[in-house]
Amino acid sequence: MIRAIALALSLALPAAAQTLTMGVGAAVTSIDPHFHNLGPNNALTMHIFDRLVERDGRARPQPGLATAWRAVDDTTWEFALRPGVTWHDGRPFTADDVVFTFARVPNVANSPGSFMGFLRPITRVEVINPLLLRIHTAAPHPLLPLDLASVSIVARHAAEGLGSEDFNQGRAAIGTGPYRLGAYRSGERVELIRNDAFWGEREPWARVDYRMILNDASRTAAMLAGDVDIIDQIPTSDLARLKRDQRLVVTEIASLRTVYMAPDHSRSGPSPWVTDNQGTPLPQNPFRDARVRRALSLAINRNALVERVMEGAAVASGQWLPEGAFGYNTAVRPDRFDPEAARRLLAEAGFPEGFRLTVHTPNDRWPNDSRLTQAVAQMWSRIGLRVTVDAMPFTAFVPRRARVEFAMQMAAWGSSTGEASNFLVNTVNTFDRQRLTGANNNARYSNAWFDDITARASATMDDRAREALWHEATARYAEELPMLQLLQLTNSWAMRRGLTHDPRMDERTLAMGVRSGR
Repeated sequence: MIRAIALALSLALPAAAQTLTMGVGAAVTSIDPHFHNLGPNNALTMHIFDRLVERDGRARPQPGLATAWRAVDDTTWEFALRPGVTWHDGRPFTADDVVFTFARVPNVANSPGSFMGFLRPITRVEVINPLLLRIHTAAPHPLLPLDLASVSIVARHAAEGLGSEDFNQGRAAIGTGPYRLGAYRSGERVELIRNDAFWGEREPWARVDYRMILNDASRTAAMLAGDVDIIDQIPTSDLARLKRDQRLVVTEIASLRTVYMAPDHSRSGPSPWVTDNQGTPLPQNPFRDARVRRALSLAINRNALVERVMEGAAVASGQWLPEGAFGYNTAVRPDRFDPEAARRLLAEAGFPEGFRLTVHTPNDRWPNDSRLTQAVAQMWSRIGLRVTVDAMPFTAFVPRRARVEFAMQMAAWGSSTGEASNFLVNTVNTFDRQRLTGANNNARYSNAWFDDITARASATMDDRAREALWHEATARYAEELPMLQLLQLTNSWAMRRGLTHDPRMDERTLAMGVRSGR
């Protein structure tokens, strides 16, 4: 009884010494905000660095380091910068830091997922004065303010000539954000210290203990024991239990993250991960055949994935945005579950007996990632494939994904703009360093039609005409099936009662969104 009372009190009392302790379910791989366009990295670096434009929890643009912006003409944007902002070391923030940042982003060494796609329309940055910028684009680009909400601004004087490891060690991690970097222990925790000179609202937390608790059961246990104040990525098996606990509060919101299976399009010939039933690599890549991709899609029972694996914390999907987002096509529905039709298509494509396939997946990045992959593999086995699942920690998965090693992989993408362009530019458009497209196209799909419509829609200033083009692209995507969409996630957090939390559609867990109850 005494222990139960002590536990209840530990969950109810304010965080000691104004410290917020967070338990997050995915590892941060770098403090360099330009190294890897990865959700956990982006969430953490938002505490340290600012962007010209910020996004609220519903992906709506808000003033950041820019107080206002306007289109001067179809290819020129003007950004008024916030006066009086200083870097963590006291030096003034100026337009020159923005120029430096934009030049740095495409040139970060060994980046496994670049931010270059967000800057691709820009041809020139003109400094009118230290607090006024004009950004010139090659063509009209109505999404520029939203794109720039994904690019953290770094200090020229702190980062010039330095690399990602210098950020990880703290030398270059000088931002303008609400928190300063205290310490970074890769894969374990980050310590953040309040920036009392921050230009915005003063944070209530003097310190933030940002713990990476990758094991689902351990994260829930830490929440129940009062070791942390808030957790994200609530395991679906624990969601109902945490909602019933009177000591806790759960917040939820529809996610901008879509989960899909990504077949390899890079190889025309053999892959060690796709063989005939005797183990001999197939002479041709079967995933380049749309009939094979359609067969695999028809073999997936998405409703069963939602109900049995995700326990209701997702929605079956045939596209990459949630209903109501800009570009969501109401006419596009998930493929029906039809294993008989799937078998016929496989036979038509020359695989009446199926083939062997290894599917690669992380086991600690997205909710139920390896469980979802196992379930999909079982569904494919029922149409004649012999499927092996190779699950691994995300830190091992990422470098292999970047080397385009996999024949079929579990993948997910969280749109940072809430508009259809983000997924198309980064994961569907042709991987091209010169054109700054396909930065996260790890399947190396390439189709000139998608490249063209993405460029045309991105340059269309009229919202109605642009959305019509996104609808056309979504319909074509559902026909071509370059990737096999599975689900749209629901984001959830649990926290001790007495705290309030602003849930975000982009799933980022921010200390800036947590406050003591009023």
